[in-house]
Amino acid sequence: MTFSLYLLCVITFGVVYMLSILDSMHFFQLNSYRFDTHFKWLRQNFGRFLPHNMMAVLMLVIALIPFNVNIKLFLCFLLLLIAIPFEWPRKGKKPLVYTPRVKRMFVTIAVLTAAVIIVSAAVFIPDHHETIALIFLLGLYFISEFMVLLANLINKPVELSVNAYYTRDAKRLLAACDNLTIIGITGSYGKTSVKYFLNTLLRAKFNVLMTPESYNTPMGVVKTIRGSLRATHEIFICEMGAKWVGDIKELCNIVHPQHGVITSIGPQHLESFKTLDAVKKTKFELADALPADGMLFLNGDDENIREHGCERPFIAYSLSGEGDYVATDVSVSDRGTAFTVTAPNGESERFSTRLLGRHNVLNITGAIAVSNKLGIPLRDLKGQVRKLEGVPHRLELSEKNGATIIDDAYNSNPSGTKAALETFALFDGYRILVTPGMVELGEQQETLNREFGANAAAVCDFVALVGQRQAVPIKAGLLDAGFDEAKIFVADSIEEALTRVYALNTGDKKKVILLENDLPDNY
Repeated sequence: MTFSLYLLCVITFGVVYMLSILDSMHFFQLNSYRFDTHFKWLRQNFGRFLPHNMMAVLMLVIALIPFNVNIKLFLCFLLLLIAIPFEWPRKGKKPLVYTPRVKRMFVTIAVLTAAVIIVSAAVFIPDHHETIALIFLLGLYFISEFMVLLANLINKPVELSVNAYYTRDAKRLLAACDNLTIIGITGSYGKTSVKYFLNTLLRAKFNVLMTPESYNTPMGVVKTIRGSLRATHEIFICEMGAKWVGDIKELCNIVHPQHGVITSIGPQHLESFKTLDAVKKTKFELADALPADGMLFLNGDDENIREHGCERPFIAYSLSGEGDYVATDVSVSDRGTAFTVTAPNGESERFSTRLLGRHNVLNITGAIAVSNKLGIPLRDLKGQVRKLEGVPHRLELSEKNGATIIDDAYNSNPSGTKAALETFALFDGYRILVTPGMVELGEQQETLNREFGANAAAVCDFVALVGQRQAVPIKAGLLDAGFDEAKIFVADSIEEALTRVYALNTGDKKKVILLENDLPDNY
């Protein structure tokens, strides 16, 4: 009887424990497999794990109370059954991806768990100490949130070896392409747009490979090279992202770019960078890595780039009139944008694009500058500029439920929100903002979100904020600017916000909805 009850507890424990591990692994992956980031997230989200912790403590208390072992086992079995719904993974925006690294971590966790169960059962059950064996099980359940961290620590030498092998292989493939020109692109914002634009423009003359989507980490770049690089490619456009000082240098040591573009510098990822000076230093690691005959392209309108300065020669692009490639006579409407670009040799051409906003003109001008310097005349770029399509989730236009959707949900930053609101103001109709605000801005996060709210008040007719905690500074900024509180709705999820927005009665005015940022499940 006692052993049968213990076996039932083991089986039920296995289900509950597995669900808990899956949940923990999901968030560890969202936190970029970083111990410090994930541990901080665990502390900040302690309330999320309260049901788990309370259930584990209750079962441990029952196991420790000195009364009939069969009753203890039966009660723990019931509590484990009750725990299953609490541990069941919630539907996420971005589900857990079963990468080779994740699979290796699951194997390590399984081995550790099996060892504890087998050893504790072998030592204590023959002497009728099922209670002690049960305590070991419940102890595993209590620390299940940390088993993922332990497995990551144990696997670290293996992961370093695997990454080193893949990186060496990528370097070998790059070295085998004698005629390949490599262009590195970095910036606090704008780098993905410039990458996509440059890819389209250069295809007028070259066979081009670019890192897809937002593959801008070392392993993302390595994966692109190993999976997609061919001997026929003439240009490789490599997007370079960074959250820590040294990240761009690490990427440059892998791909060794001949030319580079720095699109912007701003208060992005201040939670890890800490200071704006650290951001500047990191972005200019690209400039430091270029060869003496390499070309460096800088956004001449970016105040932080100008303040940092650059000792090596560079090519500036701008809208302000100060630069080598200058866009002027910008005409923006809700149907598209037209502008004139003048090159250093005095050549000028008028360009038009379906894309919206002055910020897109700046990014396109940067792509035009690189393309022209690589030998494509401005006149040959006019058709390519007309072909440009919006980058997914970056002011992407669509129609849904009778409303115009401006999808700017990929990411959000102070400069991006201003550009989005500027574009939003071009549209006639009932303007509705849906946003969770900006994150990873360190000590400035509250201030910058408050400013975002104040800026939104001048443009919007209705605002739906996502996340009770995230909403506080944005709502304060809206109210400070005199926005009607009755036209502010705070939702717990993007789905709840959109349901409310689609149900709004706006009379004869068409709804125009700006989706500004969409945070992953770990926020």
